[in-house]
Amino acid sequence: MYNSPYRGVMDCVRAVWQSEGPGAFYRSYTTQLTMNVPFQALHFMTYEYLQELLNPHRQYNPSSHMVSGGLAGAIAAAATTPLDVCKTLLNTQESLVGLPAAGQGGGQAQGTHRHITGLAHAFRTVYRLGGLPGFFKGVQARVIYQMPSTAISWSVYEFFKYGITKLGPPHTQTVGHFLLSA
Repeated sequence: MYNSPYRGVMDCVRAVWQSEGPGAFYRSYTTQLTMNVPFQALHFMTYEYLQELLNPHRQYNPSSHMVSGGLAGAIAAAATTPLDVCKTLLNTQESLVGLPAAGQGGGQAQGTHRHITGLAHAFRTVYRLGGLPGFFKGVQARVIYQMPSTAISWSVYEFFKYGITKLGPPHTQTVGHFLLSA
C-alpha cells in the first residue's frame, strides 16, 4: 500500500506477529463469520426469489442470471454493511484519540488510545462516533463492488450448470463443441 511502513506482505506479517501476537490475525474472525452467514443467506434467497420472477421456467438465460445475481449481491451487501463497518473497525484498530478506556469515565487525557475488543464493543463505538448513519459508511462502495462480482459469479455458475446438464459429464464432450452449440 502507498506509504506503508512495511516492505512487503511477509514483513507486515512478521511485524504484526512480533508486536501483537498471533491473536491479531484473528481479531475479527467471529465478526467475519457473523457477517458472512446473513450475507450468504440473503444473497441466495434473493437470487432464488428473483429467478422465480424473471425466469420462472429456470431456462438458461444469461440476462436474468446477471440481473438476479447483481441485485442479490447489492441487497445482501447493503443489509450487512453495519457488520462490515464493525469488522473493518476491528481489523484496522484505528486510533481513537480522546475516548475513555473501557470501564473509565470521560475524564481521560487527550492522546490516549484504546483497542476495540469484540463485536459488541465495535457496535457501541461506531454508534458513539457516528450514530446510526455511521453503520452505513461506505454502503455505496460496497454495493458497487458486490453487484458486478455476484452478477458474474452467478452467470458463470449458471453457464457451467447449463453446459454440464445439456452435454452430460465433461469427459463425453469437448468444451469447444459446447461453446459452438451454446
